[in-house]
Amino acid sequence: MLIKAYTAALQGVDATIITIEVNCSKGIKFFLVGLPDVSIRESHERITSALEYNGMKFPRKQIVVNMAPADIRKEGSSYDLPLAIGILAGAENIQNDKISDYLIIGELSLDGMLKPVKGILSIALKAKEEGFKGIILPKMNAREAAVVSDFEVYGVDNIKEVIQFFNDEKELEKTIIDTQKEFLTNQLNLEWDFSEVKGQESVKRAMEVACSGGHNLLLIGSPGAGKSMLAKRIPSILPPLSINESLETTKIHSVAGKINHNGSLIAIRPFRSPHHTISSVAMVGGGTYPQPGEISLAHNGVLFLDEIAEFNKGVLEMLRQPLEDRKITISRARFTVEYPAGFMLIASMNPCPCGHYNNPNKDCVCQPQQVQKYLNRLSGPLLDRIDIQIEIVPVPFEDISDTRLAEASSKIRNRVINARLIQEKRFENEEGIYCNAQMHTRLLHKHAQPDRAGLQQLKDAMERLSLSARAYDRILRVARTIADLEGSLKVQAHHIAEAISYRNLDRENWAG
Repeated sequence: MLIKAYTAALQGVDATIITIEVNCSKGIKFFLVGLPDVSIRESHERITSALEYNGMKFPRKQIVVNMAPADIRKEGSSYDLPLAIGILAGAENIQNDKISDYLIIGELSLDGMLKPVKGILSIALKAKEEGFKGIILPKMNAREAAVVSDFEVYGVDNIKEVIQFFNDEKELEKTIIDTQKEFLTNQLNLEWDFSEVKGQESVKRAMEVACSGGHNLLLIGSPGAGKSMLAKRIPSILPPLSINESLETTKIHSVAGKINHNGSLIAIRPFRSPHHTISSVAMVGGGTYPQPGEISLAHNGVLFLDEIAEFNKGVLEMLRQPLEDRKITISRARFTVEYPAGFMLIASMNPCPCGHYNNPNKDCVCQPQQVQKYLNRLSGPLLDRIDIQIEIVPVPFEDISDTRLAEASSKIRNRVINARLIQEKRFENEEGIYCNAQMHTRLLHKHAQPDRAGLQQLKDAMERLSLSARAYDRILRVARTIADLEGSLKVQAHHIAEAISYRNLDRENWAG
């Protein structure tokens, strides 16, 4: 008897429907075809054990299983449950009239219990798009799938429950959550706040400008000046995630297996802080079984590279293309996957090997050539892609001992949101552009042309600091953001002046 059950495979951050075709006939052989990997071939043993533990037998027939489409390689153990249900239905051990209505997925333990799998949100979205009535999956994945509205989600603990459901012996309980309510509630759960930061007003201003326009930021200063402490608070002043951004972010984390099984939508912008020993594959994604890298896990959020000068230079250079294109394409001999990578880069570094160059409280013991060599670890093209470069100095005792709270993140965030609203309206007819950091040359000529005084000021800075053409564009983008924060329609000279001040850490003039 020929039976078809349905499951899904992940390709990048999206899912593809896989049809499990089972044909049972006389004989005792078992064939599994359709480009399965080793873990899928091993499913026969897991299914046999799971059925025996629950008082059933693996059908003693000739069973041919085809996983279509056959040109897509199937990987992982998430096919155990649909394979088991398809085989039982093909052998007429369970009814098959409802099987085609549901997408089925889950890994089996030897006792028939279901283990959670990755990428459930993408799979549930695809199942709804393809017209399935619902999805049957491990209970620990149910809340994640229940984010998809108007779709039946059944979380189960054991294969026996699934068999009883298809035999009309048991009703499964639907998983229903109030996605909107949970999302809005979780948006308020911010761990860090700028009200706790003493002093550093110029750095806070630079961070406000960076968040308002989506600009990349480099903090350079002595150890203990507060670089990491300030960076951790940046998500608290970024605009809240929209539902669409949250879905996109959650899909990526789901595919990577980073979703808490008690959670649903990610409501707070990601903050990823990889160690400087990270490999290139871990940073950009890929591998034998393709996975999103740190730049994709930081999508719609912040990628913080602490002590960026200590990172492998090859890893840093790989960031150049994603910073421009906001996506990363992983190409291999047999597949190509594309992961989104629209992140805000925040980096920090010491100014020299000893860490005390330009420190007002401690003397630097490094020679000028040592300082220059240390800064040369960041290439010019990478520095050009960092819009704002600002020096951070240790906080004086008077500021540290001040018991008054500083300006709260909520107030700064309101100004950031207002600036972003101006940009959304400005770029409403520009596909794929939503903030000033993404403006290309045509848009800069249209929206960020300074007045005559500002243009002369910019010309002098370009010559004095030996800035590149890309740096020219970056200054105009930052100036446009400063004008938006002020509510100004035109980019004026003082906007240009402030934007230039955020380029004073370029390599050409830092070490003398």
